[in-house]
Amino acid sequence: MTGKQQDEEHEGASVGEQLIEACRRNNTDLLSEILSDKSDEEISSLLNDTTTVMGNHLYHEAALRGNYEIIDMLLDQPGFECDPVNRIEGDTPLHSAIRWINSEPEAQREFGNALVDMMLEAGSNPRVKNKGGLTALQLVDPRNKELRELIQKHEYALLNAGDFVNVEDVSKPQQAVLDVEDDDDDAEFSGSDDEERAEWERRRAARK
Repeated sequence: MTGKQQDEEHEGASVGEQLIEACRRNNTDLLSEILSDKSDEEISSLLNDTTTVMGNHLYHEAALRGNYEIIDMLLDQPGFECDPVNRIEGDTPLHSAIRWINSEPEAQREFGNALVDMMLEAGSNPRVKNKGGLTALQLVDPRNKELRELIQKHEYALLNAGDFVNVEDVSKPQQAVLDVEDDDDDAEFSGSDDEERAEWERRRAARK
């Protein structure tokens, strides 16, 4: 499609329709153009609240097609929601990306796995279940061991978040204090100076 044809197609379309089109076609230029004069609050609202008639969010539309570049751009936007749920399956975009990878040839796995890794690093939660009670991991083709291991690694990190001990919060162990008399009543004087002996005798007599 030429630039002129794209302009004609977008002319008269609502902002929401243009956003959906940009995400479906991996069109980062169109997305940039739409958002260029918007405030952070407007951008956040548009990207998080725009849905298709089928109940997919923009993120779902991009993930269902493996559109890496537009997803990368979406994830950089202010206040972008990483785990919106669609209406029909209750899928998050992570579920959608897995469905796309499963439908692609094996040669696409490396690219697909890189896409999922980016989504997870950006904050997608691999523990969210859809309406079928399935997490993204449970949707993965069992033959795609690399993707399963990738998601499991992020799940492990999520499960262990906050389990690390802050050494500054740990109370220092109390040091044992030995209650020892400086001078033992039964000890013998071992000094050699007469003045030292006199002092020792005085202190010994005072304790008695």
